[in-house]
Formats: sequence, C-alpha cells, structure tokens
Amino acid sequence: MHTLPELTELERLLEMGRGHLEASVACEVSVSDKRFPVYRLTLGNPDPRLPAIGFFGGVHGLERIGTQVLLYFLQGLLARLEWDKSLHQLLRDVRLVFMPLINPGGMWQSTRCNPQGVDLMRNAPVEAAGRVPFLLGGHRISPSLPWYRGVAGAEMESENLALCRAVHEELLPRPFSIAVDCHSGFGSRDRIWFPYAHSVTPIPHLADIFALEELFQNIYPNNKYLFEPQSLQYRTHGDMWDYLYRQAQQDQSKTFLPLTLEMGSWLWVKKNPRQLFSRQGIFNPSVEHRLHRVLRGHSVWLDFLMRAACSHENWLVNGPDRGRLQERAVARWYTP
Repeated sequence: MHTLPELTELERLLEMGRGHLEASVACEVSVSDKRFPVYRLTLGNPDPRLPAIGFFGGVHGLERIGTQVLLYFLQGLLARLEWDKSLHQLLRDVRLVFMPLINPGGMWQSTRCNPQGVDLMRNAPVEAAGRVPFLLGGHRISPSLPWYRGVAGAEMESENLALCRAVHEELLPRPFSIAVDCHSGFGSRDRIWFPYAHSVTPIPHLADIFALEELFQNIYPNNKYLFEPQSLQYRTHGDMWDYLYRQAQQDQSKTFLPLTLEMGSWLWVKKNPRQLFSRQGIFNPSVEHRLHRVLRGHSVWLDFLMRAACSHENWLVNGPDRGRLQERAVARWYTP
C-alpha cells in the first residue's frame, strides 16, 4: 500500500469520476517493496476525427506542484460535470487525456529522476545540435549525477514508453492536438516553453504557437506567462517533447503542439527564503495560501488550452497570413 499523497488524491478522483473517466494503468513502477501505478485517464469524445489535448505532470519527482496543478484542474472539471451543461457540450467536441503523475517512484523518493536514476526529460533518443551545458544538458556519466540520460542505445524508461503510447494513441492520430507538461524550475517568471530543446531551429508550427499566444494575450492581457522556445534558455539532449514532435512531423496533414508550463519557483522562494533550505521548497510553494493561489492561477491557462484545442479551426491561420505570422515569430524569438 502506497502513502504518496498525490497518488491517493488521484485515486480519489478516479472514484469521483466514475461514469465519466476512462482509466487504465499505463505501467507500474517498483521502489523497494512498493509498487506504484502510472495512470492514464481520458474524458470526452473518443472520435479520432476530433481534436484532443493531453495534460501531463510529475515527470520530475521533486516538482510535485505540476501534479498538484493537474489534480486541482481535474477536480474542478469533475465537479462541474454534475451541473455544467456547457462543459458537457464542450466534451462532445474534444478529447481530454490526463497523465498527472508520470514518475511516482521519483516523487516517492523525492528525486528529480526515476528510481533507476534516469532523468525522464533527458531520456529520449534525440541528440542536441551543438554544445549543451555540462551535466544540465544531459549526460551518460553516472546515474549518481543529476540529468543522467540512461545507457546509450537502451530502450527508453518504462514511464516514457507509457507516455509515448498515450501520445501516439490519443493525440497524434487526430487532426489537431495539444500537449501541456507541467513543471517547476528555479526561475523568476512563469514560462510557456515550446520545442525545440535540442536545436535553435524554428519549428514548422511556429506560426501556430504565435497565434495561440496572441489569442491568449487578447483574452488575458495582464497574464504572467512568458512564451519562448526552450532553446532560448539552454539546449539539452533527450527531450521527450522534441522526440514526439519530430515523430508527429511524419504526417504533415496533422498539427501537434507540445507545450511546457515551467512555473518559476523563485516567485515563491523570494517571498519565503526559508524554502531555500529544503529540497522540496526550492521547487514547490510551501505556504498553504500561496499553493492555493498557484493552483487557481494555472487552472485558467489549462482551461484556455482545452477550449483552444476544441475551437482550433477558429484561430489557426492558413494561406499567406500563415507565412507572415511565421516571419513575425522568427523575428521575435530567433533574431538577435
């Protein structure tokens, strides 16, 4: 029997959502004498002709806040299904996929990596173009060091294989899909990152990312998010979303937009400097009222993405305007 609070809450939501949620165990992770399930949940219309959005979290065991944000959002959706006719209508037109806790073993051990010492966001078979930061960019020196990629040529970790199956089965076959992966990092801003992490080359769907940001800015002009390619901060080997995005490019008739919510933990630490002396405190808000504010604030972003995925045909840009939007995006993010 596990005693991981986030997993206990997730299983409570599974019971609460009985009749609405479809749930399966994507894989199981062993830590000493304990076994932890990695759950995959779906909600909404399974018709593959409709758009979908995937919500992912808990990839890094230390970053509990990512899982907590998704559980809070899922709790709100399930509660609204009891009375909200408009939500029922929306779910007839979109598919939702949740994997809120991908690395329960790492969360149990309070480590960034999984129980095998592998950083799941450095584990995909993707090599960076050019130099990467020492250790931080991913390495194969030893699992005793952070950001370890795993053994060269080995199969990806079971948690990542489960993530890939979910994306390949639920997102990539659809004409339009979004993935949002929730993390926290030691930064002073909340950021929305998009591929690539391994290269400074603009992605083919840069115009779509730019249009999505403009849409969000028009609705929430005073929002706190900074949109940027991850490579603007640093490059890495083995990024899972680079890997899955490149696989999605094999069918160019479909659009897949992977995004990462990178919550800036310095925003919490500077208000409570004592968190610097705690491994958990560096990556998660420790004061209860601040935690609730974070949970509420990011639910707005997740709800927006759900609605944007459902209504993508109304804001995606095609024809000559798409080329102009791509040029504006390149000038903004890739021109010195």
